[in-house]
Amino acid sequence: MKDYGISVLTQYQMEVFGTHKVRGAILCDTDKGLLLLKETRMEESRICALAKIYEQLNANGFEWVDTPLLNKEDAYVSKAEDGTGYILKKWFQGRECDVRRENELIAGAENLARIHLCMRLAGEENGFAGREENPVIKEYARHNRELRKVREFVCRRSVKSPFEIAFLKGYDQMYFWADRVLKILENMDLDSVFKEAGAENHMVHGDYNYHNLLVCQEGMAVTGFEHAHRDVQMEDLYYFLRKVLEKSGWKIRLGDGMLNAYSAIHPLTEGEMEYLKIRLIYPEKFWKTANSYYCTNKAWISVKNIEKLQTAIRQTEEKKMFLKEVFGFEL
Repeated sequence: MKDYGISVLTQYQMEVFGTHKVRGAILCDTDKGLLLLKETRMEESRICALAKIYEQLNANGFEWVDTPLLNKEDAYVSKAEDGTGYILKKWFQGRECDVRRENELIAGAENLARIHLCMRLAGEENGFAGREENPVIKEYARHNRELRKVREFVCRRSVKSPFEIAFLKGYDQMYFWADRVLKILENMDLDSVFKEAGAENHMVHGDYNYHNLLVCQEGMAVTGFEHAHRDVQMEDLYYFLRKVLEKSGWKIRLGDGMLNAYSAIHPLTEGEMEYLKIRLIYPEKFWKTANSYYCTNKAWISVKNIEKLQTAIRQTEEKKMFLKEVFGFEL
């Protein structure tokens, strides 16, 4: 962030007592409370669309979100002298949710359920394009083609790196999971889940994870709505669950506790549970790491990526047990 971004603050009707830099932004102590000034490339129209979500959340009593503020010209994007756009958002004094603290992760699941109940904009022209009905089969068919392409490429290489050796060693097992998901989807009817989401304009956060949850003295704040869009709301819950469970080694008690916390506020239908199950079965981390390898420079592969791949393979047994205990699924 450039130093002269602070000059943008004069475009707002407020008194600034002090500022200090944080990662990629400037934290501002003002007469309107704690605010965050951040560079943005979003168009004004996109932020106006997002503002409808914030309005809906605030109107329903969910005010612990990083709501953007209008400047003196009633615009959300303020331009610096060099043309760089900035957005000023409500912020909170707190720390990032700790993935090692189960009570915070369960509170995060409860928070998500409350947010989802507020993020239903039925009948509104809200500026967000809808997702095609039941795109999961197409998505996983594409992922499987990509996995096969990576395998063919690696097999042709005469000298194989540690990453490539690990990939080939785990490929058969992981592809078996990936292929099984497609076969299950061919006999599964998820249309009702997508039709309900489309009819009621269900919105999702789009990046709901522990990095975007701030634990404050008064409660938990949710930030990072920039990726919000229309979709099946189980996408948020699936993403949050998967990220947490990969970190915890697929702990059954933790995952079950998060699902119970969510469903206590937002009861899950049979279709939504089926959607969650199929998303969690797919070896997402293995595919993502392999695809990243294929699409980037193969002359140097980070140790971190090798560890990610090995972890995805190693956690297979824990994941299998989790799916059996929580969803009654056996591969």
